[in-house]
Amino acid sequence: MKAMIFAAGLGTRLRPLTDTMPKALVPVGGVPMLQRVLCKLRDAGIGEFVVNVHHFADQIERFLAEHDFGVTVHISRESAEPLETGGGIRHAAPLLAGDRFLVHNVDILSDLDVRWFLRQDDPSALATLLLIDAPADRYLLFDDEMCLVGWTHVRTGEVKSPFLPDFDPSRYRRYSFCGIHILSDAVLELMAGWPEKFSIIDFYLQQAATHRIRGIVAPDLNLIDIGSPAKLEEAGRQVAEGFLR
Repeated sequence: MKAMIFAAGLGTRLRPLTDTMPKALVPVGGVPMLQRVLCKLRDAGIGEFVVNVHHFADQIERFLAEHDFGVTVHISRESAEPLETGGGIRHAAPLLAGDRFLVHNVDILSDLDVRWFLRQDDPSALATLLLIDAPADRYLLFDDEMCLVGWTHVRTGEVKSPFLPDFDPSRYRRYSFCGIHILSDAVLELMAGWPEKFSIIDFYLQQAATHRIRGIVAPDLNLIDIGSPAKLEEAGRQVAEGFLR
């Protein structure tokens, strides 16, 4: 299986650090986020990677060229602007075709047993999403078989679903998406008619009408989305204490 690591973001919430370096190279416990994620996936048996780049792309490319992680790494360049999560996958299609692949945000650190998650994947599903049961403003909605049926923003009441208008979000299970998922390469053909830049969640919500998109809840998962200086500090503390890697 291949893996794609999203590393093209601007990292605006981590300024001023990201005024001079890409978010992917911001160190946590002295080790860049990109290295931590790549090595975690490598240690789970993944040997081929795609890394998308935009902000300070040359720094990421140089870092990967100067470090031998014992795996094959391809670069997907998003030169004009970051293409968001769906657009990034679509843009990297020539590098991803041929097998199911795992996608992981570069700014997510966790104690996830990646091999466990790989074993939960259903090859017949279009995608398998890693979920947590945690308070949030935005949730993905799943039926009793843990198939995606919709999305809701609980504070605003906004609802998205391919089954509108006859859709009651209160009937379904609510979970937060972790930014870690396994996709069939069948998504690449389905994305062909989409715009250059789009969200993978919008894509999943459309495809849920005709394809199985499964959710897997990771029990007791310790996960940090490093989207602020405070979260960066917390991640460094947890790495030092051995709770994250």
